[in-house]
Amino acid sequence: MFMQTDLFSESDESFYQPRRISCFEPTRIVLTRGWDRTDESRKMTERILALYDNITPKDCSDIAHPKVLIQGTTPLEQHLAGKRTLVIGEHRSAVRLSSEEGNTCPNYWHFSLYGFCPYGCTYCYLAGTPGVKFSPSIKIFANIDDILDIITKQAKKFEKPTAFYHGKLQDGLALDPLTGYMKRLVPFFAEQKHARMVLLTKSADVENLLDLEHARHTILSWTLHPPEISAIFEPSTPPVVDRIKAMQKCAMAGYSVRAVVMPLIPVDHWVDIYADFVKHLLDDIPLERLTIGAICSYRGACDLMNRKLGVDNPINREMQRQKEEDGRIRYSETLREMGYKHLIDTARKIQPDLEIGLCLETKKMFETLGMRESLGKCNCVL
Repeated sequence: MFMQTDLFSESDESFYQPRRISCFEPTRIVLTRGWDRTDESRKMTERILALYDNITPKDCSDIAHPKVLIQGTTPLEQHLAGKRTLVIGEHRSAVRLSSEEGNTCPNYWHFSLYGFCPYGCTYCYLAGTPGVKFSPSIKIFANIDDILDIITKQAKKFEKPTAFYHGKLQDGLALDPLTGYMKRLVPFFAEQKHARMVLLTKSADVENLLDLEHARHTILSWTLHPPEISAIFEPSTPPVVDRIKAMQKCAMAGYSVRAVVMPLIPVDHWVDIYADFVKHLLDDIPLERLTIGAICSYRGACDLMNRKLGVDNPINREMQRQKEEDGRIRYSETLREMGYKHLIDTARKIQPDLEIGLCLETKKMFETLGMRESLGKCNCVL
């Protein structure tokens, strides 16, 4: 049984005081192996638990975080129960080199201080990845010291600035009000000679970021949709207008700011809706780079999406039925080309020198759009 210890002290100002998170109210908290391995990890966990004192945490210190079982008779029931389950533990292989095959995604370093995402996007591709399918809970990894040590050792091997991406297997910022990790991460990367952090999020809470010394070694990127599309397909997710305000605050604080408009969703008049949104986005935000992408999901994630939206939804209607070379399912090449071309032309008219990339696309698509020089210049890398 979990017992709160005398290590917890509200008067101890040396530790971050967590705040509740918009769009996330757990009903179950599970403590797994490593949550209390250091005084710091124990104190962080206890402070988080104090926010949710109506929940009795389950002590599963004898198992690793992927072993937490989520109850439910169907994948959708498990998915929804997982979105209300907070798991705190450690991740012993949190720093990895990505190795996509079958598309143009460049290999890149990424790390995980969190697992999965608390938001409710109906099209979520993470829901179809093997680890999430087995245990679709929201995870906080408490061994941040180990993770930063590994990044430091790896970065010493680099001869030029190189990105470590935080957003491949999680929302990189959504849980930060609970952990305060940004207050360590941003100064850490500011002091690195070659290591840089690229972070992807849909969060609108940037309070922990604004007063930090970042040396422009942290790049912040937001996934965005036109508000009228987000309102339908992104329930329990911060409103787009709030995300844009957060981007503006971070740009004013000197951070490099990027946008990812993805996945394009072919509702009625979608091309014009997205084009108008891109116009407003470029007027409002000094973007360093814009990355565009269509749906590129796994079969399991598509099945969950259809359970939420019904099979007759705009995404499913345009999905090809066969997997492509990388195991993902996409729209037809014709539809993707039409959408990309219109948005790229729109952006170029406003900001001719803007860096524009495509996410998880084929080499053929880059060539069709005359974008061979943009290969490997997408959101997750420098």
